[in-house]
Amino acid sequence: MILCANPSAQFRSYQTEIEEAVLAVMRGNHFILGEEVGSLEQEFANYIGTSEAIGVANGTDAIELALRALNIGAGDEVITVSHTAVATVAAIEATGAIPVLVDVEPQFYTLNPLQLEEVITPKTKAIIAVHLYGQPADLDPIVDFCKSNKLYLIEDCAQAHGAKYKGRRLGSIGDIGCFSCYPTKNLGAIGDAGLVTTSNDLAVKIRKLREYGWSNRISEYQGRNSRLDEIQGAILRVKLKYLDSDNEKRRQLAAYYKKQLSDLPIQIPEIRTEVESVYHLYVIQVKEQQKFIEYLLGKDIQAGVHYLVPVHLQPAYKDRILTAKDMSVTENLTKKIVSLPMYPELSVSEAENIVIAIKSFFELEFETV
Repeated sequence: MILCANPSAQFRSYQTEIEEAVLAVMRGNHFILGEEVGSLEQEFANYIGTSEAIGVANGTDAIELALRALNIGAGDEVITVSHTAVATVAAIEATGAIPVLVDVEPQFYTLNPLQLEEVITPKTKAIIAVHLYGQPADLDPIVDFCKSNKLYLIEDCAQAHGAKYKGRRLGSIGDIGCFSCYPTKNLGAIGDAGLVTTSNDLAVKIRKLREYGWSNRISEYQGRNSRLDEIQGAILRVKLKYLDSDNEKRRQLAAYYKKQLSDLPIQIPEIRTEVESVYHLYVIQVKEQQKFIEYLLGKDIQAGVHYLVPVHLQPAYKDRILTAKDMSVTENLTKKIVSLPMYPELSVSEAENIVIAIKSFFELEFETV
């Protein structure tokens, strides 16, 4: 079976280094927020191009802590997209703030800046730009809108470790960058983990908020427990060394898909000019979504849908969450999108088999017309 994502394959790629790093932690006597986490924070900040990085328990916490550090909470509004992992919206609600969801651009799947003016109110305090599938959002107009309306910009980089917008790495452009290191991510732990990046004094507050708001073990703020453990820190330090080369493998695989699939009746991903995508996912659009997925599964190829239902239509949020008037792009995408297998360890022969299976699907479709 060719999996849609395969984090265990990455472990095998760096197994010796990872096992040595984990064993060193286990033989030590400091398991939470120790030297490994501290070193990871400095190395990741240097990589992203910020002065600070803060290790936290997961990507959802990263967004929640970012909002809390900006004093965003009950009664405030935060604009983001509905076409995202539900974690983005759940993190907003965890602070007591109100999510306001807009549509995405049809060709790039990221926040549509043209809808921002429609949804802004006196209660709006921030925008969360989600860099979906490894593709940077259109940051210039979003940054301009934030500046002109005195809003904070948070980058949700959960799927975009290492991606660049006009030469700058994502996570260094907004006020705060938030990263998930869930095992399937481009920089994935073996368990839950997250990182927050910033170049301002908010880092001091975020460090306190992740550990009960402590200053000398006295709670200065109403914080929580969102500490990154040493084992995950050690694992991420190993993988960070290979992130750029692994992302390049993703780009090569994406180029192969594009070359082989461009002549088929599918919509392949478009990439903005002046950006570098890291192809966390390779998402195409097909008319016969479910039939296509089932056909590939019959060929021992696992494809996925990211995401099955827009957040604003999910039972927990339907009929109560604020949205832009027109959410048609998001609502139509879910009926067509398919995520093809995409990870650095996918072999050439596996990629060839995927392409052969896709072509055979459409050959059968043409024969039945």
